[in-house]
Amino acid sequence: MPILDIIVFVIYLLLVLGIGFYYYRKNKNTNDYYVGGRDMSSFHVGLSVVATDVGGGFSIGLGGLGFMMGLSGSWMLFTGLVGAWLSAVFLIPKVLNRARDLNFLTFPQLLKDTFGKNVALTAGIISFIGYLGFTSSQLLAGAKLAVGTFPDLSLEHALYIMGVVAVVYTVFGGIKAVIYTDTFQWSILMIGLIFVGIPIAYSYLGGYDAIVNSLPDSLFSLTNVSWVQLINWFITIVPIWFVGMTLYQRIYACKDEKTAKKAWYIAGLFEYPVMAFMGIILGLMARVGVEQGIFASEGFVNAANMDPEIGLPMLLKTILPAGLMGLMLSAYFSAIMSTADSCLLAASGNFVTDILGLKQENPKAIKISQIVTFFIGFSAILIATFMTSVLDLMLLSYSFMVSGLLVPVLAMLFSKKPKPLAAFIAMFVGGFSTLTLSFLEISIPLGFDPILIGVFASLLVYLIVKK
Repeated sequence: MPILDIIVFVIYLLLVLGIGFYYYRKNKNTNDYYVGGRDMSSFHVGLSVVATDVGGGFSIGLGGLGFMMGLSGSWMLFTGLVGAWLSAVFLIPKVLNRARDLNFLTFPQLLKDTFGKNVALTAGIISFIGYLGFTSSQLLAGAKLAVGTFPDLSLEHALYIMGVVAVVYTVFGGIKAVIYTDTFQWSILMIGLIFVGIPIAYSYLGGYDAIVNSLPDSLFSLTNVSWVQLINWFITIVPIWFVGMTLYQRIYACKDEKTAKKAWYIAGLFEYPVMAFMGIILGLMARVGVEQGIFASEGFVNAANMDPEIGLPMLLKTILPAGLMGLMLSAYFSAIMSTADSCLLAASGNFVTDILGLKQENPKAIKISQIVTFFIGFSAILIATFMTSVLDLMLLSYSFMVSGLLVPVLAMLFSKKPKPLAAFIAMFVGGFSTLTLSFLEISIPLGFDPILIGVFASLLVYLIVKK
């Protein structure tokens, strides 16, 4: 890799670490560490929300979808727009003021206020496990990007590099470091994709006619997706906006309800159409590159013998000149770390507040939080070494949280007489039925995702026990 690209990338890493250490000196307590003092603006929070939700996993994963499905893969992030705007209308008005009045730091504390401590503890465990897996998926995405860019670097070594940088600035800086680095990193990603990646790839591959003539027409259609796949994406992704700990932390961080709603509307529009089509188009261009033979020297002569999630970083490595490759590499690493840091902090908040039960008044609370964050990050790196697919690991983590937590959350929001025992049993049945079906690879009729069975089982159990 040219020395200029390395210099650009190193400068980016130093800036990110610098933000983390700056806010290390600003954090006085766990209120600062986990919810940023509750005075954040809509712009920073909105960009942080979309950076967290889309992030590296979906950036690399979307590239893989574009490689396999073409433009129809963009519908995955349409569900993000739907989820963001639904939660702005139905969730934020019901939880923000309540959380501020009771000084909540985590999402399960809301459930504790409604259902009691047993339900809150169970929710904390489910959320912690889900975000531990999600953090691992982001580190794996970064490692895949690094391997595609640096062929001599092993996946394991790339994981360690990604892990160290993401963990260090998150451990020290807390949520403000996460939100402000998200804004900085997301700006880099947008500039890199819009003004560097897409235009240069378009020109390098020969323009519109050459691109269209390289692939089947189905890859340029928005209807190249089954209704079952659309339902699977909808049931997996939309509900995460109601159960995601990273999102509750950002709701709590907003200074008022109007600010939070505006942030969520901003995030929805960035998810779809902005990020959806940029990620998919670059993945589609990587597929064109394979068909044109530009990766033949790397041993990839056709799409069948290539990992779809490696196509995008290999395209960027091939087409970008010195200096711009460093910018694009920084852009994609920034997207990855935008999600990794948020998920890591969410898992830490769940463990410290909901599982350990550490009180905010404890003078050592912030130090304990930092130590826990470090060990969770280390565990996420180890988990990532055993996984192969970014998107599969992300969606499995999503599915586990959604199927376990969605029904109790809806009951908290809309039920006039919530039942603690019903919520408690529904969590176990929903979460672990989805995990069991996924790990045993039990096929669901018509190709539906196991999460559909998990959510349905959770709802059924809740209604039966409530009666």
